[in-house]
Amino acid sequence: MRIKELLKSNAAIGTKVEVKGWVRTKRGNKNINFVALNDGSTIHTIQAVIDASAFPEDLMKQVTTGACIAVKGILVQSPGKEQSIEIQAEGLVVYGSANPDTYPLQKKGHSLEFLREIAHLRPRTNTFGAVLRIRHALAFAIHKYFNDNGFFYLHTPIITGSDAEGAGEMFRVTTLDAKNPPLLGDGSVNFSEDFFGKQTNLTVSGQLEGELGALALSRIYTFGPTFRAENSNTPRHLAEFWMIEPEMAFYEIKDNMDLAEDFLKYLIRYALDNCRDDLEFLRKMYDEELIARLSFILENRFERITYTKAVEDLEKSGENFEFPVKWGVDLQTEHERYLVEKFYAKPVIVTDYPKAIKAFYMKQNEDGRTVRGMDVLFPKIGEIIGGSQREEDYEKLKMRIRELQLPEKDLWWYLETRLFGTAPHSGFGLGFERLVLFVTGMGNIRDVIPFPRAPKNAEF
Repeated sequence: MRIKELLKSNAAIGTKVEVKGWVRTKRGNKNINFVALNDGSTIHTIQAVIDASAFPEDLMKQVTTGACIAVKGILVQSPGKEQSIEIQAEGLVVYGSANPDTYPLQKKGHSLEFLREIAHLRPRTNTFGAVLRIRHALAFAIHKYFNDNGFFYLHTPIITGSDAEGAGEMFRVTTLDAKNPPLLGDGSVNFSEDFFGKQTNLTVSGQLEGELGALALSRIYTFGPTFRAENSNTPRHLAEFWMIEPEMAFYEIKDNMDLAEDFLKYLIRYALDNCRDDLEFLRKMYDEELIARLSFILENRFERITYTKAVEDLEKSGENFEFPVKWGVDLQTEHERYLVEKFYAKPVIVTDYPKAIKAFYMKQNEDGRTVRGMDVLFPKIGEIIGGSQREEDYEKLKMRIRELQLPEKDLWWYLETRLFGTAPHSGFGLGFERLVLFVTGMGNIRDVIPFPRAPKNAEF
């Protein structure tokens, strides 16, 4: 049985069981050993009590921290405080030993920085076992939520010829010879000889293709890897991360806000209902306020304010912000957190941002200055969702593309959807790792993805 199932099964004392897993600790003396075994199914271990005299000495020497073993035995009541049941071992198999002189995860404290250097082994720790189980639960909940609400899962391309954000910080995909690429007369690279016959990159977002799906299927969502070639070594940035991007035909900005709030509350409630043991461990070890902060999201209706109101609130706050606030500048994390944690004391959705600081595809308001963008702000983390009502008017969208000097020839297909049965539509993006960061209470985004990719770091 898996240890999680065994601990929940209420199996009768005296039942014969077999468990398999990795040794977390081993203590005792030459006569009797107490082995804590974990198989990754739960934060908890089960203790196996092994009579050393009943097994060969050479076999017992292989049972060390990190070793993989199978134990057969009888379920008995445990006299210890840490567990209610334990296994009286009758059979023992060592699948793989772990030399205690070289195995790095001995029973002692390890810094998160050190564990990033051994990312191939860190899932075996309590911390990363908990994080990865929560990550799985949230991924499952995302698919369940959208499926139950009539959305279709759309797979958008990872290799793309368009830049959805217009930022230009993209990883190039090419098969051309790096030392001797074909050149044009002006000395630039001749991408017509490349694999796809044009310059291509790893996607920064599935949104543009997602909109195409929504304008046929009404409600779709994407959930896949995205990439940013941004040279940012911060606790909040990754070069490779996962994005959830729903797109909905016939949704205007209010509908978009309603969906975002309902979606986030569903995911957090799912984590609290299904990952309580792991969350309690992380609360105890890393963030005492974790459970209270998750409950805070569920207990409060998200405050909805315009960008203009947010700037007014920040200007009259009397706070000495590192980045000065004025109308027309983008809000920084310190501004977002102040609004959520102090001014309103609840999650906040900010709408109607200045057109100049937002992407080309956002629907323009009648004032000519603002667009129907929205950001959902959370405590501790700031922006967790960014989205908008999309511009469905062909002429306005085309004009905005030209204003920003974006390559119109690469966006012909996107523009064309506004010529054939255009409709009001909206969507948003949720960075999966940022969600996991919030739900787990971890301090660094590199600790909520199994194998982080960042500048100068592509190990494992």
